[in-house]
Amino acid sequence: KKYMIMNGFKNYSKGWTCFLLFLCLCTWSTCEAWQVEWHTKANATGPFRLDMDTVQIVEVVLKQLSITDVKAVQFYSEDMHVANVPTENINPQPCQENLCTQINVTGVFLGKTKISCKVFFKNGTSETSTDELTVTVIRRMRVLDHLFTGGVATLVAVLYINFGAAIDWKAAANIIRKPIGPAVCFVSQFLFMPLISYALGRVLFPNNHEMALGLFFTGVSPAGGASNIWTFILGGNLDLSVTMTTISTIAAFGMMPLWIFTLGKHIFESGDLAVPYDKIGMYAAALVLPLAIGFCIQKYLPRVTRILVRILKPASTILILFIIIFATVTNLYMFELFSWQIVVAGLGLPWLGYLAGFIGGKALKQPPGDVLAIAIETGIQNTGISIFLLRFTLPQPEGDLTTVVPVAVAIMTPVPLMLLYFIKLCKKRFCMGPDQVPLKKDNSSTMMTAP
Repeated sequence: KKYMIMNGFKNYSKGWTCFLLFLCLCTWSTCEAWQVEWHTKANATGPFRLDMDTVQIVEVVLKQLSITDVKAVQFYSEDMHVANVPTENINPQPCQENLCTQINVTGVFLGKTKISCKVFFKNGTSETSTDELTVTVIRRMRVLDHLFTGGVATLVAVLYINFGAAIDWKAAANIIRKPIGPAVCFVSQFLFMPLISYALGRVLFPNNHEMALGLFFTGVSPAGGASNIWTFILGGNLDLSVTMTTISTIAAFGMMPLWIFTLGKHIFESGDLAVPYDKIGMYAAALVLPLAIGFCIQKYLPRVTRILVRILKPASTILILFIIIFATVTNLYMFELFSWQIVVAGLGLPWLGYLAGFIGGKALKQPPGDVLAIAIETGIQNTGISIFLLRFTLPQPEGDLTTVVPVAVAIMTPVPLMLLYFIKLCKKRFCMGPDQVPLKKDNSSTMMTAP
């Protein structure tokens, strides 16, 4: 009797083993053969691009599957922060010996992600396909972006006409004859800034070469036009500032390629980088032409010159406020990318530039107005050129993602300057005695005691 029980148990076990083996073989044979094809409007199959805050319909074909085998399918995104899909179960429909369905893919934020398909079979098993859909989410240029760019370009052109009318051109010529200030600025701008941006990139982004490249491109860019505005507002030497900006812009034609193809190669190993000579050339023309117009106004229309000089400081303040407010609004999405490394990079590069220019000017015993102009000229970078470089050099969305570095630099750059301006206003309001009057109405901060 014991033998019969044991024998029956063995037969029972063998039966279950055979059944489970048969079930596994059936499942394996069913799952091994099926495939997923993704079809979009942009391209027939494979990776596709999607704008932020837009939805695209993707046709999904489950090949070599029958409606009798499949209970439901489910789709999910590898990174829901970049792009998402409905996660509920979907019942596919038969189409030409296959199964078909549709899903809506929503672009959420810049980046790349993958969409996967999971099939639930009627036998109780499930299988995830290895055929994934790669989604690249990019940002489309908006009307607000074009308005901001055009508005800044127009205001800067008008302001540079005012600069041309206000500059003492004889003093500018003397600066070129004895170029101590421009020489200090050149060394700080094209030696210190590239090296410190390279070092900061290596320390802050050791495993993110794109971000390191973004910081390096910002460091090798020439000085920005905002340096002249801030120099004027803070009472520095405007003649020296404009002269240094012009020299810096022209020098960028040679210095940018030099750094990009030397240190830049260590960051971007392919070395296939293109320097935007046309962009730099356009910026140089946009700098020189308004100055030339202002020079002609100063020479032939002295009455108009007095009006332009009178409105120069209010116009400079309006432009700074316009840039700060609109730059924040148009790049609001960038704040989602901010990390402590991005913040440190945005603070470190311009603030170390201010410090380097200040130390260089003090070491050569330059006047306070010149030291201020040199420090500002060194610390303020032309982030527009670095953004253009990144978007031209890197594919999307990396080109847009890495622009968070120059954007962070642009946001952090005016912070100490605004603080200094606030301190100057407080001193002027609370510390200036009633017996003190300005010696002359110009950029200097020289004061005299009234008789």
